[in-house]
Amino acid sequence: MQITTDMIKKLRAETGAGVLDCRNALQEADGDFEKAAELLREKGLAAAAKKASRETREGIIGSYVHTGARIAALVELNCETDFVARTPEFQQLAKDLAMQVVAARPEYLSPEDIPPEVIEQEKERYRAQMADSGKPEHIIERVVEGKLEKFYEEVCLLRQPFIKDEGMTIQDVITQAIARLGENIVVRRFVRYELGQY
Repeated sequence: MQITTDMIKKLRAETGAGVLDCRNALQEADGDFEKAAELLREKGLAAAAKKASRETREGIIGSYVHTGARIAALVELNCETDFVARTPEFQQLAKDLAMQVVAARPEYLSPEDIPPEVIEQEKERYRAQMADSGKPEHIIERVVEGKLEKFYEEVCLLRQPFIKDEGMTIQDVITQAIARLGENIVVRRFVRYELGQY
């Protein structure tokens, strides 16, 4: 199939991948746009996984103050070099993450940051809800695990759906940024302020 410049532009706009990578993905996918985008996503995930062990000592603190100045958030976003930290894309990512913290109210960065007693309380609550269901124990445990995953999506920043694109999680957004910018990127910490809340 003939790969046109328009096809490459469209794929590049959607994925943020390089021109050559887009052309190669389209050729490999025989012009199938969705398949090519998936190939690029997989390549981005692989690239991000390779970079995950690299140290992140540079970065910025992104901020967002909601209209009316009653709610705000700060997010420490780290990368490997000062050069990347100064790029508009990295700075926009930090701002988007701060906006996410204001809008979605995460309590933890990832499930690993949740205290074990909080997880246990949630599990007990879900088991109590299922106690009179008459379902076998192994089914109840599967339901509890499913509800726990939903809980993670609500309270963990990296698992939350991105407010600008519900089809992606915050971790997906960061992984794409890693693939585009070529450096490991880590959310170190965040804080959310709301007037009158402690």
